[in-house]
Amino acid sequence: MIIARIESLILDKGVDDTFERAQAYLDAGADGIMIHSRQQTPDEIFQFCQRYNPLPNRKTLVAVPSSYNQVTEQALQEQGISIVIYANPLLRSAYPAMMATAQSILTHQRSAECDERMLSIKDILELIPGTK
Repeated sequence: MIIARIESLILDKGVDDTFERAQAYLDAGADGIMIHSRQQTPDEIFQFCQRYNPLPNRKTLVAVPSSYNQVTEQALQEQGISIVIYANPLLRSAYPAMMATAQSILTHQRSAECDERMLSIKDILELIPGTK
């Protein structure tokens, strides 16, 4: 699938530019549209959806709610969004944990104090297919 990523809202070019680009990408054969916004609310995403959904050649709509993360998947689905990508919450959550572990190792000159916060080697190996 070819998913066209539109950054118009990120660049403050507005919903009109976003919609024009979406139409052009669909006309060019895109299988879907990925829409971004840096606003703290999903309002402009929803405005785009209202214009996009009636298109006769409408395709899959993808959203990445990094900055407007208070919106639920259900609310996005109700606006016609089919795919939600959580682009960075796992990495952003992991980084503070890695920093705390690194600080503990530097302080104690070993990793034993971190054992309660870490998965066991056995649990890690069980995540890898074919290693049980």
